[in-house]
Amino acid sequence: MSTPGFIFAGGGTGGHLYPSLAVLERLNERIGGGVRAVFVCSSRSVDRAILERECVEFVPLPIATPAMRPLAMARFVGSWGGSVCAARGAIRLLRDDCGGVRVLSTGGFVSAPTVQAARAERCPVVLLNLDTPPGKANRWLARHAGLVLNAGREARAGWTPIAPVVRKAALAPGDPASCRRSLGLDPDRLTLLVTGASQGASSVNLFMAAFVRAHAADLSDWQVLHQTGPKDADAVRGAYEQAGVPAHIVDFINPMGVAWGAADLAVARAGAGTVAEVWANRVPTVFMPFPHHRDQHQRHNAEPLERAGGAVVAADLIDPSRTMTTAGVALAELLRDAGRRGAMCAALASLGPVDGAARVADALLLT
Repeated sequence: MSTPGFIFAGGGTGGHLYPSLAVLERLNERIGGGVRAVFVCSSRSVDRAILERECVEFVPLPIATPAMRPLAMARFVGSWGGSVCAARGAIRLLRDDCGGVRVLSTGGFVSAPTVQAARAERCPVVLLNLDTPPGKANRWLARHAGLVLNAGREARAGWTPIAPVVRKAALAPGDPASCRRSLGLDPDRLTLLVTGASQGASSVNLFMAAFVRAHAADLSDWQVLHQTGPKDADAVRGAYEQAGVPAHIVDFINPMGVAWGAADLAVARAGAGTVAEVWANRVPTVFMPFPHHRDQHQRHNAEPLERAGGAVVAADLIDPSRTMTTAGVALAELLRDAGRRGAMCAALASLGPVDGAARVADALLLT
């Protein structure tokens, strides 16, 4: 029996793309390589940058981001038909090559027209829900999927729970000293990783600039690896230099595993992918969930790690001086307390293996 082709539907952020890349890795392992796959993504530049870097085939859809504002909703509705047609075209081309097509949706607004196209083309759909709680798009998508695999921590009737999904490139490739050395860091110095995920996070960047000015003494034995995204790099670099704190400032880290491997402590957003990587790499972390989500799903993503004792969830209050009273207090305490950091590592280890990608790959092959 020939191997089917696979459509991976999702995009707009790395958090929707990297889990699909993790599943593709496991599919290739299962069948010995050569999986035919097409990523149906958004037209945002971040999608193109990630997928070109990974050398995978992709089809961007013209779908606009939905919102309740009349003009934004009109753009979404106006882009729907063309997006469904483009997704149907991708499915048909792949089916001509492979005979059969299976669709994995990682959720979000980009997935919706692709799942509608899969319904029209009578292709089986598996939904991988990543966030807690699931968003509106995923709740709609779940009604049209033959199987829902839930890497989120909120139990839902009919949804199959799985462990987090992590790609191999996000796993530490060696011991801390070798990871630090490969990044050009001092291999023997304690290392703080700061990341706002694939696009960076200005409020995290500005908080850290304020923190190093106020807490240089707490960082006297540390070095910092800070992923800023495309903005704020100069301001952040200047703050570290003024404080006399050794820091390596980068727009983007790839592969991410070497950064986690180098880290003794992290400050991070709490997207599902980042939370999964913290779990897998057992790095004590101060999570600063994105503050503008109405459902606060990033906070919910991180809370299981906090309850286990492996992380601290601190509010991002946007104004750096205010955030110093939340994340600033937590970070200063952890920088000083090696014993607590060790206990947090042990707590993360107790959460168990991170094998969600293999579970998803097996489900796709059996669908």
